[in-house]
Amino acid sequence: MAREAAIRAETQTLLERFEGLGAQRIEAGILQPADTLLDLYGEDIRGRAYVTHDPLRGEQMLRPDFTVPVVQMHMAENSEPARYTYAGPVFRRQEEETDRPNEYPQVGYEIFDGSDAARVEAQVFAAFHQALADLPLRAVMGDMGILRAAVSGLETTPHRKAALMRHLWRPARFRALLDRYSTPLTLPQDVVTGPEIGLRSAGDVSDRTALMQDDAAAPRLDAGERAALEALMAIAGPLPEALSALGKAAETMSAIEAPLAQLRARVAALEEVGIAPGALDFEVTYGRTSMEYYDGFVFGFTAEDMPAIATGGRYDALTRVLGQGRAVPALGGVIRPDLVTDLRARA
Repeated sequence: MAREAAIRAETQTLLERFEGLGAQRIEAGILQPADTLLDLYGEDIRGRAYVTHDPLRGEQMLRPDFTVPVVQMHMAENSEPARYTYAGPVFRRQEEETDRPNEYPQVGYEIFDGSDAARVEAQVFAAFHQALADLPLRAVMGDMGILRAAVSGLETTPHRKAALMRHLWRPARFRALLDRYSTPLTLPQDVVTGPEIGLRSAGDVSDRTALMQDDAAAPRLDAGERAALEALMAIAGPLPEALSALGKAAETMSAIEAPLAQLRARVAALEEVGIAPGALDFEVTYGRTSMEYYDGFVFGFTAEDMPAIATGGRYDALTRVLGQGRAVPALGGVIRPDLVTDLRARA
């Protein structure tokens, strides 16, 4: 009981802090339409979400996160700039790691603002940094925009780049594709046809076969390009050192120059709000396996032997999908008040 009371008090403190930064407190339904989430994440989300069926509303899911309903609400109202805060439980199925909770609370802070990107990113990071300043946490930043730009700049076919981009969030599959594209491929020239079964027509099979044959005919990925990409993904360490390594990488990977310039502007904006770069870590691939709708700046706060206390970042592409083509610059993050409470109890 004491822990639950402490979690509620922590939640209220965080909500009031974010309201003090100009955020409007909002609510989001616990049941969310499954079709939207399936469109965003594919069938994989069924493995980590609770699914139910409503006779009138169709397939529904217990809320796996807040960002999707918050973006939908904002895009429907079309108000900008805007800041929101919220709190409540999210639900995640756990089929293997039974010691992880299947329901836990989150407190969030989101900003929709198309003005100075670096300034807004620094504001969001500073809001979380200040909220957690009294805790022994490691603060780490990343930038999915750098990795996405590097993939876009590869000297290979659009089909291969699209496949790599689609699997950025799945490191094993991403590496398997790199291996495949780095090796000459051979396919039989003759396709044996049979009776049409399932949902694919003969035309679908023919189109797929032609695509595979074109892919096999494409030159293999240059070994130097792959090595440069691997080296880029390995960059991690104190932010000033990572910036230096990224600058050297940009000498041979011109595609990352624009997101690197944005990172430098973000660091300058952080210094303006009193956050020293030397106190932050940076990893090019940070959040790659768990923050799949982020497409640029990402961050997290972690403690030893605990899940992430807070995570967040930029998700402009998500607003484009949910806004039916109309995008709004957006970023934010969430804090786990239960983990904050447990960490305080350690002291």
